[in-house]
Amino acid sequence: MRSLTISFALVFLLVLGSLAQSSPSDNKVASASEAASKQEVDQLRDQVAAQQKTIEELKEMVQKLAGEEQVEAKAKPADSRAVEVRPVADAPTAVSNPELNAISDGARLRNAILMELDPAAAPAGEPVAQQNAPPKESAPLTAGWDGEHFFVRSPNGQFSISPYGYVDTDYRAYKGDGAPADTFVLRRARFGFQGNYGSHFQFALLTDAASTTGSIVRDVYLNVRIVPEFQFQAGQFKTPFGQESGTGATNLDFVERGFQALLYPSAASAFRSPGIALHGDIAGGVMQWWAGAFNGKGYAVVNTTNQPEVIGRLRFYPFRKSNNGWVREFAFGGAIDRARSRGLSGDESFSGTLPDQAYSFFPQFAINGPIQRYNGEFTYLKSGFALRSEFDQLNMSRNNVGSEQSGGIGDLSLPSIIAKAWDVQATYLLSGEKRPENGTPRVKHPLFGPDTPGGHGRGLGAWEVGLRFMGIHANEPGANFETYYTPGYVPTFNYHTDEITVGLNWYPNYWTRYMINLGIDQLKDPSTIGAIPQNYYVISQELQFRF
Repeated sequence: MRSLTISFALVFLLVLGSLAQSSPSDNKVASASEAASKQEVDQLRDQVAAQQKTIEELKEMVQKLAGEEQVEAKAKPADSRAVEVRPVADAPTAVSNPELNAISDGARLRNAILMELDPAAAPAGEPVAQQNAPPKESAPLTAGWDGEHFFVRSPNGQFSISPYGYVDTDYRAYKGDGAPADTFVLRRARFGFQGNYGSHFQFALLTDAASTTGSIVRDVYLNVRIVPEFQFQAGQFKTPFGQESGTGATNLDFVERGFQALLYPSAASAFRSPGIALHGDIAGGVMQWWAGAFNGKGYAVVNTTNQPEVIGRLRFYPFRKSNNGWVREFAFGGAIDRARSRGLSGDESFSGTLPDQAYSFFPQFAINGPIQRYNGEFTYLKSGFALRSEFDQLNMSRNNVGSEQSGGIGDLSLPSIIAKAWDVQATYLLSGEKRPENGTPRVKHPLFGPDTPGGHGRGLGAWEVGLRFMGIHANEPGANFETYYTPGYVPTFNYHTDEITVGLNWYPNYWTRYMINLGIDQLKDPSTIGAIPQNYYVISQELQFRF
């Protein structure tokens, strides 16, 4: 391309030389010779001779460059994507004699015409400036295993998503008058995704394929982590009321939750409800707080009142930053709940059916008016030992519910139903693992399967024993309405039951667990006419695997 430009310049100079030898120039020289001296004429002839010599040198240079251009063209294959060059202006610029002298001395020849790329020669839809640039390769996604879950992460780390899930398959055997039949149960079959948008947004979606009633969606929420001390969560998730409601199903110490879970908000919908919550960790987790407003009726059910269910909770770890390992994992806290029921919508009191489904110790009644809940809890952990306890109380008003019998007065108010439940449980890992507060023990020596993150070698897995004592008491005070026209009578129900559970947990590896529990349910005061106080024996087995 450079030789082509030089050729144009040399041709231009040849034209100038030809014009210099034309007849008008000769006429000018002749006229000048008449007026000038012989010396001036000789000087002018010397200049013309010098120009002719320069022209001859330029001709030789053009022929030499043209030959080299042909050799390069034969040796180099044609490029279909070569970019054409065209001049912007066709007007040449005059070249003075000093520049010609510089050329003859071997100096670099300058382009006299400005060149630019021809857009018409570029492929359609592709910028001309990028034709000769190397293609840019986009950074690939990052995928792998983080020791807990699979993950897919964007190149810049601002977006990540992880699938997760777990399955619980149970077998239950009963012994007692009127007890259910022995049966296999698919307790849970949950699958979902969790991840983050940058460092301030976390999200989760969890469904349950084993759900037989209502929605299969369990969790679907977005958490905005402004700072650790102040976070905002919205969607559908667990109401932050009791100690066990914050424990995941994969981290329970026993097959079923304690009796106190019967009194939790949204107990009929796995303790989940649509709503919003503010929460945070203060001083590096020394204090945790929650304040939220929820639907109060669980998932897939709209609220029946204009008043949302309001929950507040505090949990303290006073020795979390202590170097004393005996007290560092001690925690305590409490919660309060305020809600409202509506008798015209058919709202009823809590369900008295035990978590193991052995029997129902308390009937359900129509309720109307305010609902209050109170909670107190503590946890103590030391190496493989864990001790947990909780107390909950539920008050349900019965304003203007009537005498609850046919023909009775319909606007009579009855005493509130009050239910109380307590739970004390202890577990110990026999194989030397550490018991986390809300997590799976790190199995040191799995029997089979992949190694535990941070562990090594093979063994018999992790073994854990547990003991739990819990009870529940509910009182529905009766009333007499001795009116002349519509006398009414409401019977009293004051029942309680308790349970002793002995458990053995085996972790063949970090992701599987086999649990067997022997529960002795002691029915003190039967709620069914004709039943007698007795003990029910329930053997619960559960095989759980997660990912």
